[in-house]
Amino acid sequence: MTRIDTSSSFGLDRSGLITAAHQHWNLGTAPLIELAVARGEGKLSKHGALVVKTGKHTGRSASDKFTVRDAATENSIWWGKTNTPMSPEHFDALYQDFIAHAAAQQDLFIQDLFGGSQPEYRVNVRVITQYAWHSHFIRTLLVRPDASALPNFQPEFTIIDMPSFKADPAKYGCRSETVIAVNFTKKVILIGGTEYAGEMKKSVFTILNYLLPEQGVMPMHCSANIGPQGDTAIFFGLSGTGKTTLSADASRTLIGDDEHGWSDTAVFNFEGGCYAKMIKLDPKSEPEIYATTKRFGTVLENVVMDDNTRELDFDDNTLAENSRGSYPIDFIPNTSEKNLGPVPRNIIMLTADAYGVLPPISRLTADQAMYHFLSGYTARVAGTEIGVNEPSATFSTCFGAPFMPRHPSVYGNLLKSRIAKGGVTCWLVNTGWTGGQYGIGSRMPIKATRALLNAALDGTLAKAAFRKDANFGFDVPVQVAGVEGNILDPRQTWVDKSAYDATAQKLVSQFIENFAQFEAYVDDGVMQAAPKAA
Repeated sequence: MTRIDTSSSFGLDRSGLITAAHQHWNLGTAPLIELAVARGEGKLSKHGALVVKTGKHTGRSASDKFTVRDAATENSIWWGKTNTPMSPEHFDALYQDFIAHAAAQQDLFIQDLFGGSQPEYRVNVRVITQYAWHSHFIRTLLVRPDASALPNFQPEFTIIDMPSFKADPAKYGCRSETVIAVNFTKKVILIGGTEYAGEMKKSVFTILNYLLPEQGVMPMHCSANIGPQGDTAIFFGLSGTGKTTLSADASRTLIGDDEHGWSDTAVFNFEGGCYAKMIKLDPKSEPEIYATTKRFGTVLENVVMDDNTRELDFDDNTLAENSRGSYPIDFIPNTSEKNLGPVPRNIIMLTADAYGVLPPISRLTADQAMYHFLSGYTARVAGTEIGVNEPSATFSTCFGAPFMPRHPSVYGNLLKSRIAKGGVTCWLVNTGWTGGQYGIGSRMPIKATRALLNAALDGTLAKAAFRKDANFGFDVPVQVAGVEGNILDPRQTWVDKSAYDATAQKLVSQFIENFAQFEAYVDDGVMQAAPKAA
């Protein structure tokens, strides 16, 4: 068999990277995994998955991410806590040292890939990595061009990932030895001082979140699937709310589990793979995801493995609470061949309400949908600090604030206009607690959540009788076949009704306080959709 040359005529030297390193261009799964094992980057599990450790960084380093502030970005970026500026001068100094560090490596791994599955809106991304397993990870997570297209591939953006690079805060204007520096003008992203592979994936998401709104496309931190009648559903949600789990439904066709665009003609996946949480993975409740852990080609990050038997222990959080698995999307049964589907008929906003206040499902108006989209609410459970036993509210605007470079109102208004244009039905689903807050109540039964979702997506829930929630004003079904009636009214599940009322008002006040930052950017309809303080 003749091997196609997968190196590009647009070489590394075009990015200023002159190196004697052995350049591994666009290698596939088997050679990359073989190299990763040979280089000591990971080990194979009993069933063939590659198991790796990411060291001290087991998640994103949000405080170490910077965006270059220049003439092009001065008025287009939402500067603040999630978009921290870096001067062009600091970036240039960082880039020069980064390039020198990369050039000194013995091996460099290069992948030429697409961010986005709809050809009109995809971006060409070149990813240069120090590790073979990072190269395999990003090749799995993004969209792979046909091999015949690779020799003429020209990158629009370049990501360079060097875990061994240690940043100097005084020299580069960063915070620590870890740095993620985004330069939209020079179309370069530098990632140093972290082995966590998810930084590369989220860098591409950041690029698309910056580019697509100007083309009228709604970028979304969501999963998506298609029902038997061609009805697309979008699932918004922060980590831990069930976004990946609930979209991996064998009865529906999976478009993708994490990042999508909504154009005039389609919902399209930004990626070609999935990135699922592995901690406490249950083969009974999540069989499709569990099956991927027994496949060659899957990468398991910070999953504990017995070195002798190579058996995996998904319940052991010794290495990380955020253990992860990445795998090609076609490892999940019944996936979309082109990673896209029709424009949505339903939008699901997921929240894990650890206060136990929100109903398991509620129907939202377009104004309420924008309000809750901008709020991006979920709740974290109590930490390990002695004496702290209450949950805490977390608001991540657009259900993905760290990856949204533009002002949230840009994405919120895009969503509202598309909901109105398409006559989309919106639902708020609580996968969190019922019968009391965390520590008192219990987690919402996944069986009930799936039954309510199925009723929402097949249209039967729309025919149910609804009541108005006294605190939030959205419509809540009174009765749904196959679901215990009591669970639909959270107040009735609490033994202490006055405690429920006080907790609900506490949450309402937190919503109102958080939303104050958006009041100047939304219309009266959205403001009227806010929850009401007693």
